[in-house]
Amino acid sequence: MITIEAARTYYDENDAAHSFEHVLRVWRLAERIGHAEGADMEVLQAAALLHDVGRGEQSRSGRCHAEVGAELARAILAGQPPGKVEAVARAIAEHRFRGSAIPSTVEAQVLYDADKLDAIGAIGVARAYAIAGARRQHLWTEVDPSYAQRAPEEGKDDLENAGHTPVHEYLFKLSKLAARMCTATGRQLAQQRHAYMTEFFERLAQEVAGEV
Repeated sequence: MITIEAARTYYDENDAAHSFEHVLRVWRLAERIGHAEGADMEVLQAAALLHDVGRGEQSRSGRCHAEVGAELARAILAGQPPGKVEAVARAIAEHRFRGSAIPSTVEAQVLYDADKLDAIGAIGVARAYAIAGARRQHLWTEVDPSYAQRAPEEGKDDLENAGHTPVHEYLFKLSKLAARMCTATGRQLAQQRHAYMTEFFERLAQEVAGEV
């Protein structure tokens, strides 16, 4: 439905955590999971390549990038079979953690898992600190454990908060992602990434405290 090079032209210069390299990592993971889960690969590949096209508009207007991305995907893919276009748009609209939409199709579930897998593990830690550096946030702080109990939609503006840190992001979002995978393949892939990330943040707290 769309090639990698064609998709690339629709992306602004996003931050390091959401660059087109992120899109390609999600696309690769989506292919791996999608084949195992029996997804419509044509729909899934297009959804993966276009899932973050709304980020530029979100930066300018504050609108949810998943909703904007779904609208843009419909326009970009105009002329393709309408049912497949709508399936792509639905997957994109439902891929966000900080939102109320629940992935409702196999393709949406696979895209959600692929996107969230790129937010945990070694690459997830790297992305969290890339975002923190760009926003001039502290690299560590003591966080009240109750912060982790907030619902996903409560955190939609957290990243704009000057006091937000990767530790906040780990407790509020990243530590929960392995348990929220939608597919069996996603859950399997998440286990090792989750373990590595958890060990990193535990070690970080120990080093900050001078314990190791």
